[in-house]
Amino acid sequence: MLYVVTGPPAAGKSSWIEAHAKATDVVIDLDRITSALTGPGAPQWSQHPLHLRVAHRARYAAMDEAFQLLDQLDVYLIHTMPSAKHMAKYKRLKARVVVVDPGEAIVMQRIEAMRDTAMRRVAARWYNARRNAPREAMPQTSRAW
Repeated sequence: MLYVVTGPPAAGKSSWIEAHAKATDVVIDLDRITSALTGPGAPQWSQHPLHLRVAHRARYAAMDEAFQLLDQLDVYLIHTMPSAKHMAKYKRLKARVVVVDPGEAIVMQRIEAMRDTAMRRVAARWYNARRNAPREAMPQTSRAW
């Protein structure tokens, strides 16, 4: 089964996966990939453009390989703002889309406390897209977990 976990930065997507995934599952998380590919002392949530460039390439390679194994294992994919094209692909793969959203005020507080302030723009973009999207285009928010 493919689980696509979406939501704004600092919403708790990684925490949701930690609560649901097993050790035998595959987790594709850009933050974890970036951290694995950067040197000692790099920030936990590195947004350096060159680091992200390398991490995105690794993420897409991991996705391509993992999607071929969906009949053998569960895959948890964090995708903050999937495009319509990506959502169509996830639908073809019969993914369960989980939206993790504790609310805009909480997300902004978490970003202020734990993340690079540039993530505020990403969160604002996520909330604006959600407000402006047709109802049927947006998956339902996950239930309390």
